[in-house]
Amino acid sequence: MKPEPGSPTPEGAAVRISLHRAIKDASGSFQWQEIPDTVAAEVPLTLRVEGRAVAVVMRTPGHDRELAAGFLLTEGVIRSARDVFEISLCPSLARSADTVCSLPTDHTATPAPGDSIDILLTNQSAFDPDQLTRHVFTSSSCGICSKTSLTTAIPPDQVLTPGPEPLITGTVLAALPEKLRAAQPTFATTGGLHACAWFPAETLAAGTLPDGPSGPPRLLFEDVGRHNALDKLLGHALLTHQLPLTEGVLLLSGRISFELVQKAHAARITLIAAVGAPSSLAIEYAHAAGITLCGFVRENRLNVYTHPERVG
Repeated sequence: MKPEPGSPTPEGAAVRISLHRAIKDASGSFQWQEIPDTVAAEVPLTLRVEGRAVAVVMRTPGHDRELAAGFLLTEGVIRSARDVFEISLCPSLARSADTVCSLPTDHTATPAPGDSIDILLTNQSAFDPDQLTRHVFTSSSCGICSKTSLTTAIPPDQVLTPGPEPLITGTVLAALPEKLRAAQPTFATTGGLHACAWFPAETLAAGTLPDGPSGPPRLLFEDVGRHNALDKLLGHALLTHQLPLTEGVLLLSGRISFELVQKAHAARITLIAAVGAPSSLAIEYAHAAGITLCGFVRENRLNVYTHPERVG
């Protein structure tokens, strides 16, 4: 099973540059070389809802419609694709993946302009900009942003209840990071992107696919920002009518923050795994929401922090 459309590396996700590299020779002296290299692109995207700018997101160009849809889903502005009337991208700067540039030395220079994406809602009268929690500027490395508490108690109908059988075995779960790395096209080139992937339950049963107990992810998105990558994945699932993503595993390439768990909960994802560590607040939220949270997932070990009954 190959990743669905939307997963390949978009144009502009990587930028070719020229840099100076120092390499120590046999005598212990550094020798300098000017060489070409490739880095992950980071460009601002202004999100406008009903003509009002609600956020500026620093992101890797590509899959911007999905990013916008996922942002609005996880911020509670929309609940399904039916709530979106139109999403339109207004590029203000043409970029190419083959553009060659030099690393800037003047850090006071004005950054190049980015893009703007406009979202029109089916019911514009229901839009309340005050409900958005990330205002004006959102960094790609942002953590909890302006969300300062766990929010109010999670309603009982929002708590995700485990089924009678485990969702995945520990052996299969431990094999997923290798599948994720093999499917990351831009990371292999730049080494500078986060990724998130969705493995549906039907691919997680041992022996169902020729390449082992689990095939490649069905959905895969990369971005310089962890939250952006997940917004893109959830936005794609929303626009292609695949929500909720209840039966399967969300795999993250880095650590697990509170906000990532909260976003996954909006899509009713029941199991989140990552190669990195979760924060204390991420564990607390996952426990309250009924989400299984796994960290430090490696080939020979993994930690299960909440609701272990989903892991056989």
